[in-house]
This record gives sequence, structure tokens and C-alpha cells, in this order.
Amino acid sequence: MAHHSSRENKSPSLLLALIINPEQTSPFADHLNLSSDINECETIPDACKGEMKCFNHYGGYLCLPRSASVIAASESPIAPTVPFNPCPVGYESHGDSCVDVDECVRHEHDCQPSQECINTLGSFTCQCPRGYRKVGTECIDIDECRYRYCQHRCVNVPGSFSCQCEPGFQLAGNNRSCIDVNECEMGAPCSQRCYNTYGTFLCRCDQGYELGQDGFTCNDIDECSFSSYLCQFQCVNEPGKFSCVCPEGYQLQGTRTCQDINECETGEHQCTDTQTCVNIHGRYQCVDNDRCQDPYVQVSDNRCVCPIIKPVCRDLPFSVVHRYMSITSERTVPSDVFQIQATSVSVGAYNTFRIRSGDDNGDFYIRQINNLSAMLVLARSVSGPREYTLDLEMVSINPLLNYQGSHQSSSVLRLSIYVGQHAF
Repeated sequence: MAHHSSRENKSPSLLLALIINPEQTSPFADHLNLSSDINECETIPDACKGEMKCFNHYGGYLCLPRSASVIAASESPIAPTVPFNPCPVGYESHGDSCVDVDECVRHEHDCQPSQECINTLGSFTCQCPRGYRKVGTECIDIDECRYRYCQHRCVNVPGSFSCQCEPGFQLAGNNRSCIDVNECEMGAPCSQRCYNTYGTFLCRCDQGYELGQDGFTCNDIDECSFSSYLCQFQCVNEPGKFSCVCPEGYQLQGTRTCQDINECETGEHQCTDTQTCVNIHGRYQCVDNDRCQDPYVQVSDNRCVCPIIKPVCRDLPFSVVHRYMSITSERTVPSDVFQIQATSVSVGAYNTFRIRSGDDNGDFYIRQINNLSAMLVLARSVSGPREYTLDLEMVSINPLLNYQGSHQSSSVLRLSIYVGQHAF
């Protein structure tokens, strides 16, 4: 078996190996019939791993660092082991010329596996891959992110880098700049309206809706819960809006107020031919055309007279006139309700007005305006539905007729007051 030895020279990076060739050291080599040596460095694939270099010797091979040099032993250690080369280092003689040696092709270089060997005249260089820089004999990754190549975020990877964008942006064609993403065109989760902005988007709602806490959902606004004055009667909330409704007997006027339907004018009543339709708030009332009670007799549609020829009529009002009216509930008081006006007065008569009957609770009173008229006043707020029948009497005293013994007479206005259910 071949022997080898190694030693360090003056340069610490250079390793020298001495290979002894038995053919050279034995004077009897020609008589030993020795076989030819096999070059394992050529016949064994990847005989040496990593940064080690294969050196063949007689009967075997060595794996040494690429910086090692091999000196073959000879009979005379002082004699050169290689033929004389008249050319400079990195060249070899070729006839009369010196030709550059391609160390990269001959694998006579010390570049690391990750490096690329570049042949130069008389030498070679070891070049690092793109994205690396050479520090000494090593290739170190270049941190491209230090140079702010990316508009937003830079991610360094071995030998390269990649750019990333903030949410709401995407990489442009140059893979470095960031452009805005139109989320509204890409299915943004807005339930109604979507507005694209730089780097993000905004959700907005239609009228009658408000944006939920998630920023995407639109929830209906219950306008009816904000105020009780939106509608005169009742507010009904609907998706995105509200509407006002009126009670039976009323119709919506505009969008919020209620107006009484006059069934007597529209014909939506069931009064007979012997009855008169009286419209009141929210409904109607059918009253008989002849409401005169004995001893009174009817002289017109709404007027009854007690004949003076009847003894019983002497203590009764001479005439009774029927009138009808309607007022709303919860009316502000005091409130003028009905004005009484004398239609015929004797010369020299003095008139007074009073409530003869029908006001047991004192809800009304009379305010006389002058000798010919007076005002019926609502004294207390009342709620309906409710009906009053008030006899409003005008008493006339005429001193000029005193000699005839009939100086006092009276007439009654029988006023039927219907109080509606609502305040409108």
C-alpha cells in the first residue's frame, strides 16, 4: 500500500502531500511485474465529498483540501518532479508558444461548489451566484431590502428578495410597486353601497338605514321609535322608511296628518230618507227629520213650535231649534264652541242666555256677547266618543209688553254635540 505524509509550509493555507511511487523507489520494480495503477479519481463518481479534492496515487487515492499541493517522491528529493515549464504560472508550453491553462475545465481550482469558476488569462476567479457577494472565499447573501427596492414591504430570501403590499394593494407589473385594489369590483361585503378609497373601501347605506358595527351590514332605522310626533295618529315602520296610517273614518292627508271623511258627502252612509246624515269626527250619525215631541209641532226641518193655544205651552219655551256639531277630544280649554245668535227680537226686549239642561257636570258655560248673541264655551277638556244634548235658552223680557201680561218669553236651541274619539 502506498504511504503519504503531509506538512505545512510557510503559508498556512497550503497543504503539501508527499506521494511515494514504488516504481520509483524500488530498483527492482521492473522485475516485480506490477500491474498498472487505476485512477480512482476518474473512475469513482464523487470520490471526494464537499470541499475536498481527489488526488490519485499508486494503488489508491487521497481526499485533501483544494488548497493542498501534491509532490511526488523521487529517488532524489532535490530533483524536480515535473518537467521544466518555461511558461509563466497559469500557462503551459505548446510547441514554441505558451498557452493559457483552463483551470476550470481541468478542475484545477479551489472554487466552492456554490461558486462558478471563471477562467482568466494565467489564472481563474471564483464568482458567487446572483444575490450573493464574496467575502474572502465565502459567498454571503446580499440583503437587497436594505436598498429599499420595494414600495411597501420587502422580504429577503437567500440569493434574492420579494416585495409584498399592504392590505388593499397588489403588486404592479414591475413586482416592486403597489397599486390600489378596487375592492368594490372584487366583491366587497357591503350590503348596499360600496365606495373604493386608496388602500381600502367604505360601506354606506341607503336612506332609512344605518351602518352596523361590523361596518358592512345596513340595518333598518326604526324612525317611529324616534318621536311620537312623526304621525298624527300612528307610525308604521317599514324597511328603509316609515308610513303614517289613520283610524277608521279618516283618510291620510299628505303624508302625516289625518282628515275626517265626510260620509254624508261621499254617500258612504246608511241613513234613510226620513233621516238626516250628520257628519262627526271619525263617523256619522243618522237623526230623524221630525224630532218634535208633544206638545211641539214641526214647522220646518229643524224647528219645533209649541202653540200658545195649548195651556201647557205657557210654561214651555215657544220654539225649539235643533242643531248638530262635532268637536275633537282633549280640546284645549277654555274653548269657544258655538255662537248663539237671536234671529228675531222685539223692540225694547232685553235678552239673556243660559244652559237650560244637558250640562249636569258643568263642562260648559255661556258667555254673553251682547243683547243678541252669546258664546257656548267648553270649560273642561273632554274625551270621546261622547254625546251631549244641551238646551241653550234665550229669555226675552220686554217691559213695553208688560201691560198685556206676557212680558217674558223664551226659545231654545237644542244643540247635539258629538265628541270624537281622537284629538283630530
